[in-house]
Amino acid sequence: MWSLRDWRRRRTLTRHPVAPQVWQRVCERLPILDGLSAEQDGWLRDNSVLFLLAKRLTALPGVELDDEQRLFLAAQAQLPLLNLGDLNWYQGFHEIVLYPDDFLSPQRHRDTSGIEHEWDGEHSGEAWLQGPVILAWPGVLSSGGWDGYNLVIHELAHKLDMLNGDANGLPPLHRDMRTSDWADAMQSAYDDLNRQLDHDPDCETAIDPYAAENPAEFFAVTSEYFFSAPDLLMTAYPKVYAQLSAFYRQDTLARLNALPRNPDATNV
Repeated sequence: MWSLRDWRRRRTLTRHPVAPQVWQRVCERLPILDGLSAEQDGWLRDNSVLFLLAKRLTALPGVELDDEQRLFLAAQAQLPLLNLGDLNWYQGFHEIVLYPDDFLSPQRHRDTSGIEHEWDGEHSGEAWLQGPVILAWPGVLSSGGWDGYNLVIHELAHKLDMLNGDANGLPPLHRDMRTSDWADAMQSAYDDLNRQLDHDPDCETAIDPYAAENPAEFFAVTSEYFFSAPDLLMTAYPKVYAQLSAFYRQDTLARLNALPRNPDATNV
């Protein structure tokens, strides 16, 4: 059946082709894309182009962008949406601002005594409700491996969280998911992480201790791990992995486990 929307999509992609060698270089720089099927790879390439046409990338002095760099960012942004359909998951923002390094951001917190504290915090990224996403370019360039770190996915997870209001660790769930199951898995793991840090603030936790800041950061950090270190997340908090798998409709651990092992690695 003919569709005006599909026709417009095809026309747009025809007018903005991606050179095969450019896309290949992008994929080679992003190990977290390894194991995608040809169909998934094509979807990711096309939707990365559409993402870049829909969002404005504002590069501050010191950040140099070319087509490959732009696609490098966009592919990471689109990976979480791979199986989520054509809904506008990234509504609510139109701009990504790229800083040449970490930046200072005014912070405000009211303690339990009602006293308000203000300070400047050094950040690699921020996502504002109905506002832009801010990313430090070195953090973007350091993302994309199977190492538990992905600044792009972290900040865009906040945007998914904000689809139903302020970020609170509860994005809009699919109809086949239960809020009670999500809350049980996330709260139990969040409490466990905080118990460990309360006992020993310097302890080595299974996931980044920044996840213990608040439920919104817990969702963003575990989303990072879901896509870049699913084995660690599954080992530490299998119920969290299961809920994120249901939300993102991906099984990243299965994809990771299906990859060939490094033949140069030695057993110890």
